[in-house]
Amino acid sequence: MKRIIFHIDVNSAFLSWEAVRRVRRGGEDLRLIPSCIGGDPSKRTSIVLAKSIPAKKFNIKTGEPVSMALRKCPELVIAEPDFSLYDKCSKAFIKICKDYTPVVEQFSIDECFLDMSGMERIYPDPIKTAYEIKDKIKGELGFTVNVGVGSNKLCAKMASDFEKPDKVHTLFENEIPDKMWRLPVGELISVGRNTAAKLEKSYIRTIGDLARLSLKNIQSIAGNKFGEQLYFYSRGIDESPVVDVPPKAKGYSVETSFEDNIITRKQAHRALLSIADSVAFRIRDDGARAYCVAVNIRTNDFKNKSHQRRLDNATDLTSEIYDVSRALFDELWDGNTPLRLMGVSLTDVTRDGAEQISLFSGSDKNKDTERVIDKTVDNLRNRFGTAIISRGAGMENASRIDRKHKAQFENNRRDKGKDKK
Repeated sequence: MKRIIFHIDVNSAFLSWEAVRRVRRGGEDLRLIPSCIGGDPSKRTSIVLAKSIPAKKFNIKTGEPVSMALRKCPELVIAEPDFSLYDKCSKAFIKICKDYTPVVEQFSIDECFLDMSGMERIYPDPIKTAYEIKDKIKGELGFTVNVGVGSNKLCAKMASDFEKPDKVHTLFENEIPDKMWRLPVGELISVGRNTAAKLEKSYIRTIGDLARLSLKNIQSIAGNKFGEQLYFYSRGIDESPVVDVPPKAKGYSVETSFEDNIITRKQAHRALLSIADSVAFRIRDDGARAYCVAVNIRTNDFKNKSHQRRLDNATDLTSEIYDVSRALFDELWDGNTPLRLMGVSLTDVTRDGAEQISLFSGSDKNKDTERVIDKTVDNLRNRFGTAIISRGAGMENASRIDRKHKAQFENNRRDKGKDKK
C-alpha cells in the first residue's frame, strides 16, 4: 500500500491564536503589525516565544530576550502568553484533523501527522484533501496552517516548511532532487547548528552534498548511529510510523530560570523544593516512578554542572525526590557562585506498580504519611489548577513533617478526644 502522510503545522501558533482572540473581540490583528508573545520586558527571564511576520523585518528572533527585541523595535506590541488558550486552540485543530483519518499523531502543541494511507476511496485526491483541511481550519478556527504531503513523516515535515504561511506543499520521492537536495544542509530534519557547522567544515553545504556521500563517510563525521540517520534522511528515507497513541515518557524534568540570582543555600533549597514538587507531581500523574534522580545548575557565568544518583527503590514521593535532590545539590554547588538556573530530572522510569518493602517498618509508615500528603496535594491541583497549593518552602526541611510537632499534634488530638468523652 502506498503511504500518504500529511504534516500540519500552525503558522506562528502562539501569536496566531492570540491574534484570533483579539480580532474576535474587536481588537487589532497582531499578525499584521510588529508583535510578539513574551513576558515582562523588565525581567531578564522573559523571552520572545513567537513573533509576527512584520516583526521579522526588525530581525527579532524567537528565543531572544524581550528587552533586546524592544531595542530593535520600540513600537513592538507584546502579548503575554496564555497556555490555557493555546491548549484550547490545539485541541480544536487536532479535532478537525481527526475528522479525516483515525490515525493522527500530535507531534507538539501546534503540529501533527496524519496517516492518509489507504484512504483513496474516501479521498482520491490527497492534494485536494490537504487544501480542504487547511481551508477548514482557517474558516472555522480563524488561523492558518501549512500542510506538507509526502510518502513518509520526514518528507511531509520537510514539505510543510518550504514556504509559509497558509500553503500546501508536496515532497514525494521523485521530487527529492529538485525540492530537497538544493536546500542548505542545516535545514534537514535533525541537523542542528553544531552538526551543520561540522558538516560545512567538511564542505557539505547542501542536503544533496550529504546524500552523495557513502554511509561510511557520513559516520566518520557524525558518528555511527547519528551518521546512519543522516544517511537515510538525506535520501528522504524514513520508515517511522504515525502513532496515534503517544509513547510513555522515558524521563521527567523541570527547570527554572530565576529573575534574581540564587546566592544563599536557603534560597536554593527553597527553589529546589518547588522544582522537585513539580517534577514529582508530573511523574505521579503518569503513574510512574523513577530509579534515578539528577540535579543540574547553571551559574551566572553560564557554566553548567550536573550530578545524579541511582536509588535502590523507585520513587514518586516528593519528599524522597527532594531529599536526594538537596543532597546532590549540596555536593554540586560551592555555596558562593550565583546561580541563574536549577533543574531536577527523573530517569530510569518504571510503571510496574510494585514497590520493594523496607525492612524497617517505621520507614514504611513515614512513606504512607507522605503518600497521603502527595495524593491530597495532587487532587487539589488536578481539580483547581497547579497554582492552588504549594509546599512549605520556608521550612528548613520542608519535605518532612517535623516528628516533634507531629507527636504533639497526635497527643493534642487524643486529649481532645478524651475531653469530648
